[in-house]
Amino acid sequence: MEASGIHYLELILILLLVFVVGFGSLARRLRTPYPIILVITGLLVSLLPAMPNISLNPDIVFLGFLPPLLFAAAFTTSWRDFKYNLVSICFLAFGLVGFTVFGVAAAARWILPGFDWRTGLVLGAVVATTDAIAATSIGKNLGLPKRIIDVLEGESLINDASGLLALEFTVALVVSGNRPSVAEGAGRLLYLLFGGIAVGLIIGKIVYWFESYIDDAPIEITVSIITPFMAYLAAESLHSSGVLATVACGLYLGRQSATYFSSQSRIEADAVWNTLTFVLNGIVFILIGLQLPIILASIKAYAFHNLILRAAIMTALVIALRLAWIYPGAHVSYFIRNKLLGQNEPIPSPRAIFVVGWTGMRGVVALAAAISLPEVLDNGSSFPQRSVILFMTFCVIFVTLVVQGLTLPALIRRLGLAGVPSDNSEEEEARRAMILAALKDLEAREAKANPELRPIYEDLAMHYQRRLASLSSQDKRGEGEISPQQYRTYRDVAQELRKIEYATAIELRNRNKINDEVLRTLQRELDLSEARAGDS
Repeated sequence: MEASGIHYLELILILLLVFVVGFGSLARRLRTPYPIILVITGLLVSLLPAMPNISLNPDIVFLGFLPPLLFAAAFTTSWRDFKYNLVSICFLAFGLVGFTVFGVAAAARWILPGFDWRTGLVLGAVVATTDAIAATSIGKNLGLPKRIIDVLEGESLINDASGLLALEFTVALVVSGNRPSVAEGAGRLLYLLFGGIAVGLIIGKIVYWFESYIDDAPIEITVSIITPFMAYLAAESLHSSGVLATVACGLYLGRQSATYFSSQSRIEADAVWNTLTFVLNGIVFILIGLQLPIILASIKAYAFHNLILRAAIMTALVIALRLAWIYPGAHVSYFIRNKLLGQNEPIPSPRAIFVVGWTGMRGVVALAAAISLPEVLDNGSSFPQRSVILFMTFCVIFVTLVVQGLTLPALIRRLGLAGVPSDNSEEEEARRAMILAALKDLEAREAKANPELRPIYEDLAMHYQRRLASLSSQDKRGEGEISPQQYRTYRDVAQELRKIEYATAIELRNRNKINDEVLRTLQRELDLSEARAGDS
């Protein structure tokens, strides 16, 4: 189909991008997370009379959007912090998902006429996954404690896999009517988990090996864009978990990127991936809102006001299940962390735990999972209650994302959790160690240098002394002018010293003195410094 010589699909894509840019800018002005604004925008636009129906294809979400978004999130996640919080993350990503699935199944037959325990399990699996983009952006802006942000980000990385795994089992119960044995279920679960992780690590090691032999920013960035799709498709082709493969690959390469990416590649890759994730996230959140007319068309046989009431009850149940799990789950997970793992980590306050419970916002994975439900069973009959599951899922997504998202800032302030100063002692100590390492190397070089070049080393030493003094709030001193020859020496030695700083920062990360987030902050400063020196 064409419109004025331009393909219809291209017009739709351009329209979506215009919405993302325009309303993303509005969200920034309103200081509101853009997923909330974009979902509301999509919903309002879908109600316009002349607006065509734009259906959300689950294959496009699972194959086109999910891999790069998961990879980008995993790539920027600190492996040290992820591993440190793994028990708490698993209690949410696996324990809470299971609790939600069975809790919804138990209540669905009472809330929704025509539902039995099997269709209730399917609905529970569909709405079990969370999307942490809005919650973590709000939390970071308001100064929510970092360990809460780390747990929420880790949960959103893993629960896509656990939720889709639960969906696979529950859909099989409905479609085929066969109930797998405990041994079959456990075997399938282990294969999905460990098979997906293994595939992701293998792809990650191959990419790492390849990237180590090239030094061309466009090629390196192109490889990084291809990587999540390779990991996801490789795992899916082996009937394992593509989500876990992508996450494992992203975590591995994110930790190794400090050693194989050139400084120019890091600077350019950050810009490319920031733009790509914003565009992809923006499109999927717009698409969520645009699904309302399509979903409403599938439930014409039901009384709308009655469905709205039941959807409100179901949404309240989903929120309540998270809150019911979060308190005992937090105490058990921190008991394991303290008593068995020796982490000596104090349990968060009840207020902080409540905030974690209030951040269970659903996103595009839940809606794509609902749309992906088969339309017919093995016996040829229609999938029971499919349209109702779609409508319930949309309502849960909209309410949790918009209502919880908009009330979260006020809740954080009300509970006194806003403005908690972040702990930057790791970063400051890392800066000090890097400067001292550079000064030590500089002192050794100066001792071997020709007398006429010693002013250059003194100037470089003064530069590093000024940086060291800035950490102690001491006064800075100005720089004098130097000759072209002196500047070339200055620039060459400065480049070698930056390499010393790079190596020191990586060594501190490898010895778990700093996390990957601090490492990336320090490396970006050095990358920008090197780029400025190259442009001079």
